[in-house]
Amino acid sequence: MSRHPDALLPARRFHDEPLILILRHLKAGLAQAGRVRIEVPDPDLGAGRYPGERVGPEGGLVHRPLRHWCDLAEGLGCRLLTPRGVDATHVALTFEALGAEASWHAGSARTEAAVPAEERYGADSAFARVRKLEDAGFLLPWLEALGRVRLPAGARVLDLGVNRGDELDAFSWLDEVPDVSFVGVDHSASAIAQARARFPDSRHAFHVADLNALPAALGRFHLVVSVGTLQSPGVDDHALLRTLVQEHLESESTLVLGFPNSRFRDGEVVYGARVRNLRESDLSLLVKDLSFYRRYLHQHGFRTFLGGKLDLLLTAVRGGAQSSD
Repeated sequence: MSRHPDALLPARRFHDEPLILILRHLKAGLAQAGRVRIEVPDPDLGAGRYPGERVGPEGGLVHRPLRHWCDLAEGLGCRLLTPRGVDATHVALTFEALGAEASWHAGSARTEAAVPAEERYGADSAFARVRKLEDAGFLLPWLEALGRVRLPAGARVLDLGVNRGDELDAFSWLDEVPDVSFVGVDHSASAIAQARARFPDSRHAFHVADLNALPAALGRFHLVVSVGTLQSPGVDDHALLRTLVQEHLESESTLVLGFPNSRFRDGEVVYGARVRNLRESDLSLLVKDLSFYRRYLHQHGFRTFLGGKLDLLLTAVRGGAQSSD
C-alpha cells in the first residue's frame, strides 16, 4: 500500500501543550513552507469534553475537537486536509496555505478584464463553479429562513440576482409549500438562459434587467429573496430596497435578504466579509448596512429576524404574513 503524501512531511507531536504554542508553530511553518503537519491527540478520545479538558491515559492529553482544528485552519487562511490516524492516541493534521481569493471579489488581485460587467457572474465565469446549495454553511440557514415563511396559495415570489436559479431549488424541498409562481431577475443573459432551461414550466419567468431599474411590469410579490446581490458593485441597494417596499411588495409580505459574510478562496468558503483595499476581514460595513435595512424595514411595519453565518440572512415580515417563529 502506498503511503499518503502527507506522511512524507516531518511532523511535530503535541500532547498537552497550550494552544498558543501550536499556533506559533503553525504560523512559522506556514511562513516557511506553506504546508505544516502536526500530530495531536485524537479528537474522538474526548467526545463530550470541552476544548482544553484532559483525556487519554492518566489524563496526559489535552482534548481539542475536530471543529476546533477546522476553525484554526480557517483563521490561518489554510485548508485542513483529512486527518490521518497515527496510533491509538494521536492523529496527523496537515495545514496547507490557501491560494488567492476568487477573481470576482472586489479588490481581488485577479480580474477577468475581458469579461463584460454583466457577465462577471455569468455562465462562463469562474463564479459558475460555485454550488451554494452543496455548502452546508449556506444550505442549513437558507432552509431555516425559508421554513419561517408562510405563503398564501397563488403567491408570487421574486428572486433578485437569481443567476441560474440555484436558490429556487430549495423551495421544492420544503414541507407544505403552496402552488406559487416565481420571477427571477438578473443582468447576466447567459445565467438567465441557464435558469430558463432549468425551470421551463409556466410557474417560472426570468428577466434580464438591471436591478437599479426594475421593470414596473414585474408587479407585486408576497416574497422577495436576494442572496449576495444587494451589496454588489454598481447596485444602489438603498434605493433598491425603497423601490421594493414602495412598488413591488404586497401589503402582507416577506423578504429574505442575504448579506455575504464570507469570501471564496482557492475552492474554500472562508468566514468574514472583506472590503476593498483591506487584507483582513472587516464587518463594519456589513453591520452598517444591516442596521440601515432593519431600521428602514421597522419604519415600514416589518418585523425582522437575523440569522445565518457565512451569509447573514435577514428575514422581514409585514402585516398578516406569518412565520413559524
